[in-house]
Amino acid sequence: MTFWFWVSLVGLVLIQPILYASYEHQKLRERYGSERGNKIGRILGTVSGYVFFALWAGLWMAPQPRFEIPLLREIIFVLPVLFTYVSLKIPIIHLILGIAFLIPGAWLGLKGMTTLSLEVSAQHLPREVIKSDIYSRVRHPQYLGGFLSHIGISLLLSASLSLICTPIVLIVIYFLCRKEERELIREFGDEYREYKQEVPMFVPRLRDKKKRSPV
Repeated sequence: MTFWFWVSLVGLVLIQPILYASYEHQKLRERYGSERGNKIGRILGTVSGYVFFALWAGLWMAPQPRFEIPLLREIIFVLPVLFTYVSLKIPIIHLILGIAFLIPGAWLGLKGMTTLSLEVSAQHLPREVIKSDIYSRVRHPQYLGGFLSHIGISLLLSASLSLICTPIVLIVIYFLCRKEERELIREFGDEYREYKQEVPMFVPRLRDKKKRSPV
């Protein structure tokens, strides 16, 4: 019953070296030349990125034991999936909690992607340090949005193994972001270092960091 879940989880981990390589634009350019290196980086980024998110979705969608929060059990929300032939029954408490995570997660992901552009998001090939809009609040809104959406969808689908593996997903995301930032520092130097000091990775500050006056 859980075979495809474990395939997705193992695949999610095994795809990391290719994702890491897709961030190494300078190394690729040094090895293959500027034009060819950028092309290889774009291909690696696009392919590994889509495979990564397909495997991530597999964690939610794969057959696995379902759980139920013991609260408001008698209220069930029925969502038609394929006209009237297939429906999805969601406990109301799962629906409430799932939407509470999914809506901000989806918003962060879409906001980050549109601010950065779909091309840059897919190919991992930035042209400049983006500091505006949502990127003025957190450095990785797309991964933060994906993480929140992971929790939300796991709750909506009552996917027990997916929810249990949330810490693994967080670790994978964290090291991906660390790798990306190392390469961005190589690419943009002090500009990205300053941005990194000013803007948090995932958790936005409640108030803007005040600049201290020189003594």
